[in-house]
Amino acid sequence: MRKELAPKYNPNEVENGKYEQWIADNRFAANPNSKKPKFSIILPPPNVTGKLHIGHAWDGSLQDAIIRFKKLVGFDVLFVPGMDHSGISTQVKVEAKLREQGINRFDLGREKFLEEAWTWKAEYAAIIRQQWAKLGLALDYSVEKFTLDDDVNELVKQIFIDFYNKGLIYRGKRIVNWDPQQKTAISNVEVIYSEITGSMYYFKYKLVDSDAYLEVATTRPETMFADQCVVVNPTDERYIQYIGKKVINPVNGDVIPVIADEYVEVDFGTGVMKCTPAHDPNDFEIGERHDLAKPLCMNEDGTINELGGENYQGLDRFVAREKIIKMTSEANTFIKADEITHQVGFSERSNAIVEPYLSDQWFVKMEKFAAMILQLQNSDEAVKFFPERFASVLEKWMENAHDWCISRQLWWGHRIPAWYNKKTNELYVGDKEPTDLENWVQDEDVLDTWFSSGLWPFATLMRGEGIDSKYYQAYFPVNVLVTGYDIIFFWVARMIFQTEEFTGSKPFNDVLIHGLVRDEQGRKMSKSLGNGIDPMEIIAEYGVDSLRFFLLTNSTPGQDIKYSTEKVRSAWNFMNKLWNASRYVLMTLDENFIPDMNFISHLSATDKWILNELSKVEQQVRVLIEKYEFAIAGKLIYEFVWTKYCSWYIEFAKINLNSNDSVIYNSTQQTLFYVLKNILIMLHPFAPFMTEEIYLNLNLKSSITEEEWKIDKFEFNTDYINQVVNIITVVREFRSKNNLKNNLPLQFKLTNLNSHNRELFKAFNTEINHLLKGIVNTEIVQKIASEDLTAIAIEEYFLEIANESFINKDELIQELIDRQAMLVNEISRSEKMLENENFINRASKDKIQDEKNKYQAYKEQLKAIEVKLKTLK
Repeated sequence: MRKELAPKYNPNEVENGKYEQWIADNRFAANPNSKKPKFSIILPPPNVTGKLHIGHAWDGSLQDAIIRFKKLVGFDVLFVPGMDHSGISTQVKVEAKLREQGINRFDLGREKFLEEAWTWKAEYAAIIRQQWAKLGLALDYSVEKFTLDDDVNELVKQIFIDFYNKGLIYRGKRIVNWDPQQKTAISNVEVIYSEITGSMYYFKYKLVDSDAYLEVATTRPETMFADQCVVVNPTDERYIQYIGKKVINPVNGDVIPVIADEYVEVDFGTGVMKCTPAHDPNDFEIGERHDLAKPLCMNEDGTINELGGENYQGLDRFVAREKIIKMTSEANTFIKADEITHQVGFSERSNAIVEPYLSDQWFVKMEKFAAMILQLQNSDEAVKFFPERFASVLEKWMENAHDWCISRQLWWGHRIPAWYNKKTNELYVGDKEPTDLENWVQDEDVLDTWFSSGLWPFATLMRGEGIDSKYYQAYFPVNVLVTGYDIIFFWVARMIFQTEEFTGSKPFNDVLIHGLVRDEQGRKMSKSLGNGIDPMEIIAEYGVDSLRFFLLTNSTPGQDIKYSTEKVRSAWNFMNKLWNASRYVLMTLDENFIPDMNFISHLSATDKWILNELSKVEQQVRVLIEKYEFAIAGKLIYEFVWTKYCSWYIEFAKINLNSNDSVIYNSTQQTLFYVLKNILIMLHPFAPFMTEEIYLNLNLKSSITEEEWKIDKFEFNTDYINQVVNIITVVREFRSKNNLKNNLPLQFKLTNLNSHNRELFKAFNTEINHLLKGIVNTEIVQKIASEDLTAIAIEEYFLEIANESFINKDELIQELIDRQAMLVNEISRSEKMLENENFINRASKDKIQDEKNKYQAYKEQLKAIEVKLKTLK
């Protein structure tokens, strides 16, 4: 038995080398052939764009805690690691790196650029694996996947082709979110909306051959070059007479019609809107209904194209905006600009303002898939959400789902398996390129990252072998997905319908939703605020177990968490408390100590009490973790370890370890050891490194990961120990409240005891007095003779003490005499004031009444002090 831990808990020393040893010993490897029940989690793949942030640490800690818990309770577990190529995000990073070298991707060409991207991926994948190790994630690296692995790429192509052949994927012109800096369509999730100050611009669209005009307002004058008409509501009496007439576009002189459409709200703005079908999704729908042309007036980089004419062609869209205002003001067709606050979309990666832009893109039809999810969620096979309310969030999004644009104008990603015939414009979609390559060209675009990550639950398990993969057969569907509420639609929904369509099964049984990690002020972490938290820095200072314990115990499912250095430090204090307790326990064990469950037949009362409390908390924690309630479970463990085991039982144990009775001595040793071992097992999912270190000193199995968490349900009658704890707590609080030194003897009387408690305090008087430093005595009486006493109620009985036993009588008398003199002076002053006519005539009624109240209170206090002094003397 190695009996001594280091004097101080040092997380860096504790954590050093452990993860590497776990990996070397194959501790995290799943066994598809095992007869144990199966449990699997697929790690949401982090982007290979940089290092992991505090949100990744929270997400990973939750999953790892679940995996370690399931392994302890007897499951064969699989925790699949993986990373996402993250098309646009990574391409932005690589291009920025190249720009620093004076190179752009077009200088390199596609193939050379992709070599640079793969180099970037290798560098940051290595960093991410190091960070996984730091966090202690129990990942099975033998099944690690990357979204651009060859087998995943083949599966992506296969599904694209399958969906295309079923009519679920099509190519067409639609309004997309366009990043003019990256020159690519981006998904909704990559658009960050911010409220900014802007302007609403008002223009005159003059009627042909008339000085009359319609007043049109817009926030984007630069799109006016592509206007196709002016629109009013068919029921708006102000404008009915203009329907069918022509107006003149103030920026280019084009004559365009006035049409009617119910989309226009009569009571919004001027009631007249311009319609630019290629630059606004709502205008696009109007254009479809009225068969309007859809010309673009911008290039892909956000500059004005030939529709702007010689005055505007080539200008940046915002430069063109200013010039439009200037030139229409000179032409007297500009009316005014009102300052407004409105939501504007920015590209998450480039921070460019997103342009709604008509483009040829590939789309997934969402009608069937939305219905599929709604049907699933209203069946007995529904994916369960924790918290349950997020299931309705998914359903509401599905009820309003639009077709999904899946093509991106990038080089880094899954190339779309489509070819175009140069001569006939024929389209071919297939997994093999056409033989006549001279006349065919492959689509330049790649697929949206969410398309491949939407296949993740089965792509990781099929491993290029399809449904015959032993991992797919053993671990699919995945048991639980852990993710943030911000990507339910963008990732969770897509995994559900893509998996259902391809495999005929839901991808996972449960979805555990967590929130965001915010700063201590509750703000979202961002580069602009400079309030980001690097988890590796926290680990360097406090250790990963402290960080994990904080993250796991400070938020319930679905809620955000505020980062707090103070709470991380508190978690470290908890680790240190258990470390010191463990150190004490190990030091009390004899060299020849051998764990022996037969000790249960020879337990002291306090041993039975702590075993009862252990059994209760273990059962509660197991139920809570099964429901993913780590915060409540962690707090129960904290309370048990800190208060019941460390503060109470170890103190009780010190008495028993001084006993000459070998049976009591041995049972106390065994109990200390047994409870400590079970604490370590129970805490292991929260704090894997420290629990492993202490466990290794118990000389049991070669790792705590080999343990199986079995709960022995103890049900001893230990009510009396709880009463002992109550009385000790009350006496300690009494000392503290009255500033009484620990060496001041106190004599307590116990009154109003029932027969059960009378026997209890007779039996445990020695333990009570020992824990109260041996200078408290209790005596059971029917009634105290003195009336000058302090009584403390504990349940149905009282703890009573004569005041003279803890109050210095001479000091108290002197304090009362001094108070008496002060009150006599105050009464005299008050009487003179109330008899003073100047005061009565000049002071307010409130002031006079206040003085009368003081006078009366002084007299009552003086009377009470005189009675008290008489009693004391």
